[in-house]
Amino acid sequence: MIRLVVDSSSDFSKEEIEQLNISCVPIQVSFNGHHYYDGVDLDKNTFYDLLSSTEEFPKTSQPSPNEFLEIFEAAKRNHGEVVCILLSSALSGTYQSALLAKQMCEYDKIYLIDSLSATCGIRLLVNCAMELIDKGLSAKEIFDHLEKIKHQIRIVAGVDTLEYLCKGGRVSRTAATIGGLANIKPIICVNSEGKVDVLGKKIGLIKAIKYIEEQIKSEDIDHDYPVYTVYTYGEDNLNKLEDKLNCKGIKSDKRVQIGATIGAHVGPGAFGICYIEKIR
Repeated sequence: MIRLVVDSSSDFSKEEIEQLNISCVPIQVSFNGHHYYDGVDLDKNTFYDLLSSTEEFPKTSQPSPNEFLEIFEAAKRNHGEVVCILLSSALSGTYQSALLAKQMCEYDKIYLIDSLSATCGIRLLVNCAMELIDKGLSAKEIFDHLEKIKHQIRIVAGVDTLEYLCKGGRVSRTAATIGGLANIKPIICVNSEGKVDVLGKKIGLIKAIKYIEEQIKSEDIDHDYPVYTVYTYGEDNLNKLEDKLNCKGIKSDKRVQIGATIGAHVGPGAFGICYIEKIR
């Protein structure tokens, strides 16, 4: 039996985790000295309510190795295999915690994947893994395939405000203030090294959406895999993006709400798309 394991940055709901029968290790989120487990005792909408109502920037903490070790040892006892798909190591130490747990477990049939991505990027890899399990592939064969396609994941998103990028230390307070006055909307992506990059900055929502459109060509999308549109809190901006993408023949298979791990840095009103680009 192959057990799929993710961390909560994958943004699966409780219902999806149960339906898919996967294991999800939560990342801890702290507000004003109060500690929560992402997706366990802190749902997405509550997180954004807290984010909007406090000046303190939330802190996230990677899971401990022991949280992974419990899952790994259960697989070892049952002579099973594990494929563990995790948040980019450039954004968190979660992958390192899982690596330590694997070393502690001393079991060869545990395969760890540094997704170099987050949120729906991990979801895409999970979807692919489940299809390969249904086809009867081994954990090693699934690992090898996911290691190839993870480099083709593309996430492009518009950010409604610079405020949270400022609170997270990615832009200065001066830049955030000027950007707010000028109605600047940053466009971000997850780059090939698994880091969040600013692709550009556009004045106003319409220009931001047009810029995202220009970054995506329908023929570049590998339609053997799902296409996801994503949002943080409030879907108005995403509605406008989807309308434009639909006109280009790009349809979303599912809307996914981004949770605390990435949402803390982009804030409410963010919107975007996630897909796998064709290998050329």
